[in-house]
Amino acid sequence: MNYNGRTLGQDTELSLEREGLRLGSRFLDLSENKALRPLIHRVQLETLAGDEIENSMLGFSYDGFWEELMDLFGKRSLEALFVEESLVMLSEGEYQTPRESGRAKIALFPDAVCILPQTCNAVRIPLCFAEEIRLDGYLLHLTLASGARYTVGRMGYDTKPFAERAQQASDQVKKTRARLLSPLTLQDLFTVKGLFRTGQTEEHWQAAFGHGVCAVELFTKEDAATYLYRFTEPEMVFRAQLEEAMEAMGSHREIIYFTEEQLAEKPLYRMAVQRNDAVTFLRGHSAGRLIHNATHAQRLREFLG
Repeated sequence: MNYNGRTLGQDTELSLEREGLRLGSRFLDLSENKALRPLIHRVQLETLAGDEIENSMLGFSYDGFWEELMDLFGKRSLEALFVEESLVMLSEGEYQTPRESGRAKIALFPDAVCILPQTCNAVRIPLCFAEEIRLDGYLLHLTLASGARYTVGRMGYDTKPFAERAQQASDQVKKTRARLLSPLTLQDLFTVKGLFRTGQTEEHWQAAFGHGVCAVELFTKEDAATYLYRFTEPEMVFRAQLEEAMEAMGSHREIIYFTEEQLAEKPLYRMAVQRNDAVTFLRGHSAGRLIHNATHAQRLREFLG
C-alpha cells in the first residue's frame, strides 16, 4: 500500500512491498533493518549500517502504516527463519533471548516457538531440542540442549494455553523425529545422525568426529559433499550447535557454505544468518568441503586423524 509522508528531508510517497520499503527513489530491503521504532506520529528505521531514517507527516495514516510495516517485517522474518508450517497460535507478550528483551508477537508452530520483535533479532526456537519447558507464573521458560535459554510470557489469558500447546508440540515432534531417525544407518566413521526439519523425511545428515574436528555428510537430492569443521569447544558443545544449525537451515543448505559475497546477493539468506546464532557459529568453524571423488575416503580419514 502507498502512503504520503516526509522522509530524508522531503515529501515522499512511501510504498510497502513484500521485501522492503520504497522511500521515493530509494528502496530499503528489510534485510538492512536493525530496528523499527514508533515515535510520536513518526516511524524511525535504524539500519545495520548505522543510518537512521525517520518517516513523519503521515497524518491519519500513521497507525495503518506502522501496523502494515510490522506485519510485513514479521512475515519476512518468518521467511528468513524458513518457517513453512501452519500457525498453531499467535499472541503478543514479553520475551527474553540471549540477545535482548522486550515485547513482541509470539507465534507457536508445530515444531517451534517464534519471537518476532521490532528488531533484526527474531528467533525460531526448535522444540525438538527443548530440554525444559516450564511455566512459572506468567512466564514460560524454554531451555535447549545447547544451553540457550528463552523466556516468553505475560500474554494475558493466552499464557497458559500457549504453554500447554508448546509442551504438547515438543513432545510430538520429539516422538516423530525419533521414529524417523531410527531406521537410518550410519556409514563407516560416522557416529551421529540427524534430520533437518522434521517433515523432510527423505533428507538427513551424519557427522564424524576427530580431535577438534568434525565432518558432516548431507544426504539430499543435491550433489553429495562433505563439510569440514574445526573447533576448540568441548565436543558436546559443538555437537549441540551443529544439530541446531542443521535443523534451522532446513533445505537451504547454501547458508552454511556461502561466502559473505554470495550472502550479500541474497537478502533473505542474510536475514537468516543474522537471526540464527547456531548457523553463525557453524559458519565460523568451517574448514572447507570434500568433494566426492576417488580420494574422498582417504582424505576424510586423514582429516579425522
